[in-house]
Amino acid sequence: MTPLVTLAVLVAAITHASWNAIAHHIKEQLLSFTLISGGGALLGLATAAFVPFPAAGAWPYLILSAVLHIGYYALLMRSFTLGDFGQMYPIARGTAPLVVTVLAAVFLDELPGGWQLLGVAVACAGLTGLALWGIRGKGAARPQWPALAAAGATGLSIALYTVVDGVGVRASGTPLGYIAWLMILQGLVIPAYALWRRRAALLPQLRPHAARGLLGAALSVSAYALVLWAQTKAPLAPIAALRESSIIVGAAIGALFFKERFGAPRIAAAGLMVLGIGLMLRAG
Repeated sequence: MTPLVTLAVLVAAITHASWNAIAHHIKEQLLSFTLISGGGALLGLATAAFVPFPAAGAWPYLILSAVLHIGYYALLMRSFTLGDFGQMYPIARGTAPLVVTVLAAVFLDELPGGWQLLGVAVACAGLTGLALWGIRGKGAARPQWPALAAAGATGLSIALYTVVDGVGVRASGTPLGYIAWLMILQGLVIPAYALWRRRAALLPQLRPHAARGLLGAALSVSAYALVLWAQTKAPLAPIAALRESSIIVGAAIGALFFKERFGAPRIAAAGLMVLGIGLMLRAG
């Protein structure tokens, strides 16, 4: 984890929280993710013309990653519909580095040390506190476990595509080529589904949100391109851990821009998660 890799992942964390906030702000989630994923596909097509083609060995990972990303988008849309941004985002992102640590040890022989194991335990404590404190759907009076399930499943999908892409981008020989084709493969499914559902009504519905949605697409592609580049330079687990410093950014965005309650229990739980992630990073 050189200073340049660390800086790249931190910038990616801020950028990622920002595009998720844009996606949440567009209340019609199908329109939001149509613009973000479709805009990503357009950026991928424009980039692919100027960068090397990924090596043959990367394509099984590219195809699997595209499938996982589509599932991730569907789960993220669901979690944003059910719960507050400032709570769903930290749960989804906080789950991922814990699972990545296990998967990287099992499949890539990147074994965790003592600090990393301690970090996993601390982050799990914070994640549990954040998950159990006030999980409520919008307008609901009792805990909404579907919101928790959707956010947790989102985190699992993040962990799976992180490991798949960590292997795939190393096999591709070209991080830019890999991200370009990944955006193309994953980016056309949701717009196609939206067109099938909305037909002629889709374009008029997209128009008022186009500028924000396409900005979200640019931020999304930039964030993941930085992470993929970092994954060619350092082990997966510490990168996944550092990337989730976006948890604090996301929680702050939820409080400042969406006027979501950010009380002392949530602050303490988020702080535990960040402390745990910091201990995991120390192991890298």
